[in-house]
Amino acid sequence: MGSEPLTLGFDTSAAHCAAALVSGDRVLAATSEDMTRGQAERLLPLLEDMLAAHSVGWSDLARLGVGVGPGNFSGIRISVSAARGLALSLGIPAIGVTTFETTALTAPHTQIPAVPAPQNQVYIAPSGTAPHLIPISDAPAIALPPPGAILAQNIARIAAQSAPPFARPAPLYVKPADAAPARDTPPRLLDDDR
Repeated sequence: MGSEPLTLGFDTSAAHCAAALVSGDRVLAATSEDMTRGQAERLLPLLEDMLAAHSVGWSDLARLGVGVGPGNFSGIRISVSAARGLALSLGIPAIGVTTFETTALTAPHTQIPAVPAPQNQVYIAPSGTAPHLIPISDAPAIALPPPGAILAQNIARIAAQSAPPFARPAPLYVKPADAAPARDTPPRLLDDDR
């Protein structure tokens, strides 16, 4: 396997379940399965299959890289939760990587990394600005995220090259969730004395 530390990167922030295993800067494996649902059930088996195919155990990993978005609200939560749980149980760092960072790794320098959003909009974060949402028609020259397998490779590479201190991965939400809060009045709770 070599003397370079192993980093496992994965992402479920879009309509895919993607993972990559890198040793130093060398990609050992990368895969992506297109899916609009089921990432929560598929992610860990996908990761286990990838590790087993390369005779690698969980304890052989030095780091985890995880896509933190922006993207699908539930999808981001799935992979961030998995990364935080795995990092805690394995005693290794989990590094959150934005889709902007992964896109910039392979995009032309003349383009701004962007992430597709609903209703003909994109998320962008030009240098020195906070991520924000704009209509795609108003977007400057943009680069969209690469396919899932390359996205996962980029996540793993960025995580492998990151320097401590590492903050716990957290979802990058640019806008609130589309779900509306409940409108029903909550039930009245009875006192324990009754």
